[in-house]
Amino acid sequence: MSAPFPYQLIATDLDGTLLRDDHSVSRGTRDALAAATEAGAAHIVVTGRAVPWTRPILDDLGYQGLAVCGQGAQVYDAGAHRLLTSVTLDRQLAAVALAKIEAEVGPLHLAGSRDGLDGEVLVGPGYEVQGPLPAIPFTDASDLWAAPLNKVYIQHPTLTDDELADAATRTAGGFVTVTMAGEGIVELLPLGLSKATGLSLAARRLGAKATGTIAFGDMPNDIPMFAWAAHGVAMANAHQDLRAVADEVTSSNEEDGIAVVVERLLG
Repeated sequence: MSAPFPYQLIATDLDGTLLRDDHSVSRGTRDALAAATEAGAAHIVVTGRAVPWTRPILDDLGYQGLAVCGQGAQVYDAGAHRLLTSVTLDRQLAAVALAKIEAEVGPLHLAGSRDGLDGEVLVGPGYEVQGPLPAIPFTDASDLWAAPLNKVYIQHPTLTDDELADAATRTAGGFVTVTMAGEGIVELLPLGLSKATGLSLAARRLGAKATGTIAFGDMPNDIPMFAWAAHGVAMANAHQDLRAVADEVTSSNEEDGIAVVVERLLG
């Protein structure tokens, strides 16, 4: 019989962490997580992707548990294909925040993630979607605000992601939460929302606590999750801001970084 795993809960980000660059999960990582589950841990996916962009990956993995999606806005039951909780962005506050940011840095390229199990991602002129993800173009700005949103994505023609996130936080941080989730992915979220918010809700449903959680991630949007969890593990490919607050750094997502740590903890 295998020894018990030292943590109740293994929280993993998706892109750049659990997923390799081709959006697959390696056999080694699958086997390590399966062994940890057999040893008593629960694995939970905690991703910036909203449910519609997450569901195909979870289905491919045969993942049946809870997942935290949309930067903590959504708790999703993958086995039942059911949304358990959902937090939406105050669209008036978001519009004020955008106006303040644009007054500081000039016009932005915009996209928005609509609420719900089948919420579309709407993409405005000039906005570059990262990877082959489904999105619907819009040209009339009013279309962006026509239905409830989880988040608004912003891009700038010349500023780096870090520069844009810093400017957005400085000018609009009292109206929305600003996070950077990956290359070209700066987001405006409901004020106070983070991955830690959704993870704490999901953990409560699973009977797990922060003190029994190990978390894996690669981007600044994982910082609140690391602050909440007992132990935060940054991937070798992680953003410098996350590496700075991590308890340890493992191999990259391409080199089975999650499996390296989980196998060590399994002994």
